[in-house]
Amino acid sequence: MWTLQSTDPADADLVFRLLPGSLKTIGRAPGVDFVVDAALVSRVHCRLTLSDTNELLLEDLGSTNGTFVNGEKVPKAVLSDGDKVTVGRIEFVVNEA
Repeated sequence: MWTLQSTDPADADLVFRLLPGSLKTIGRAPGVDFVVDAALVSRVHCRLTLSDTNELLLEDLGSTNGTFVNGEKVPKAVLSDGDKVTVGRIEFVVNEA
């Protein structure tokens, strides 16, 4: 299992969990898997895919403001334990549990 948790104490309740084989979307729209209702977040912002081999892939879905990993704008990235993912103004730390 992997988790993404907001680094801002004010958003401490923003914790997302992914199990192997899952595919989850992040955005502002009510139909996404992980809703992040914050400034600069697109309706359907990015997708997280956790493979059966425990590889966590992040893909930007054409968001207006981009998706960042460790401060670098990326269209796609394989995430590692401790990486920081920024969606809009919200920063998450990635943890492999």
